[in-house]
Amino acid sequence: MTTPAAAEILDRWTVTRNACKLCTPLGACLAFKGIEHCLAFLHGSQGCSTYIRRYMISHFKEPIDIACSNFSEHTAVFGGGVELHTGLDNIVRQYAPTVIGIMTTCLSETIGEDVGSLVKTYREARPELAAALVHVSTPSYRGTHAEGFHDAVLAMAEQLTEPGSRGHHLNLLAGMLSPADLRYLKELFADFGVEAILLPDYSDTLDGVPWDRYEAIPPGGTPLAAIRRMGSAQASLELGHILAGRERTAGKSLRDRCDVPLRSLGLPIGIAETDRFCRAIQEITGAALPARHEAERQRLIDAYADGHKYVSGKRAVVFGEEDFVCAMALFLREIGIIPVLVASGGRTGLLEAKLAELGGDSTVAGDVDFLTMADLAKSANADLVVGNSKGYKLSKELGLPLVRVGFPVHDRFGAARLLHVGYRGAQQLFDRIVNTIIAHAQESDEIGYTYI
Repeated sequence: MTTPAAAEILDRWTVTRNACKLCTPLGACLAFKGIEHCLAFLHGSQGCSTYIRRYMISHFKEPIDIACSNFSEHTAVFGGGVELHTGLDNIVRQYAPTVIGIMTTCLSETIGEDVGSLVKTYREARPELAAALVHVSTPSYRGTHAEGFHDAVLAMAEQLTEPGSRGHHLNLLAGMLSPADLRYLKELFADFGVEAILLPDYSDTLDGVPWDRYEAIPPGGTPLAAIRRMGSAQASLELGHILAGRERTAGKSLRDRCDVPLRSLGLPIGIAETDRFCRAIQEITGAALPARHEAERQRLIDAYADGHKYVSGKRAVVFGEEDFVCAMALFLREIGIIPVLVASGGRTGLLEAKLAELGGDSTVAGDVDFLTMADLAKSANADLVVGNSKGYKLSKELGLPLVRVGFPVHDRFGAARLLHVGYRGAQQLFDRIVNTIIAHAQESDEIGYTYI
């Protein structure tokens, strides 16, 4: 819920100050990095591609190429059709990609560029072109990086998938998770003995191995042939409570166009949501929960009991992408921490209703920046902050420890290997949260202690 005092703070400003979100094409670029031999292409100014590359490299610590049509003042006035076609020609010649993900920026959208028509003209003029072209509209003023991610996945589902005879494989539309999360989910399906097509899959492209020679496009990602088969899957699993409330998603497109049954679930963070995720797999396929995952679940329950005295009744400020903070808020409730403030820069308007539907009594704030969040947090009497690195100044101002989760994590090493999902991810999160609380109490104590 939103208290009257919180509502007054939320109504005070009409501008954004230190946004709690990133630009829409950044999320789309992340999605396209999960497609095998795919290159992301921004139709706009060079500054956009430079910013996004630098931002993503800081988090993932991997080389990232993002092509650009390089708008100039002349292009902004007279249109960028020539620049788009020239850029695509350069990409095909230099990279020979299998898929090209074409995204718009604020500039190309503002001048009213009909990119869909330009892409169609380009394709028709080059019948020999082997690469698949996927176009998605991603102006930053219309959404967040999470929405750009989901829009790109939707575009791939609509433009690349094909109906077919029903198979035994599943589609997994996992959302904006870490490479470690994606590897875990693939491992879980393998242990179930179930084939799953993960869209997108950047577990290797954004957390890869050393190379003997430079790779223009890093190996890994979901193959184009696998994406085409998604239209014949036994079912789709689409993760995200907030995503489920969107009118158009990749899972809904596959359901409506290809008659693929859809299960909409939350992100499997914590025991309850992971149980729901695993039960869905079991109900669809008839497979039993693998023994080692049952063992991980039991060890997690034991850890909850052992660590309950450290977390029970603690109060947390949680922020980030809407689906992620929704899942984290549910997880914190599960372990006994009260999420007193749940905040996001997302503007779907679904966060408060969804958390109310799922139970609990948190102050929920959508479409907020960090300064507004700080105003709300000052009266929350919190014990810790849970979110990405952009909240460091907030945590410092509040004098509270920050548990870094989600995206981006720029001021710590190993962000690509942060595990959040599944019983194993919940175990790691629980340990980190407990130890953060203990460390903060230890460091704040005048004498300190060495035994707990």
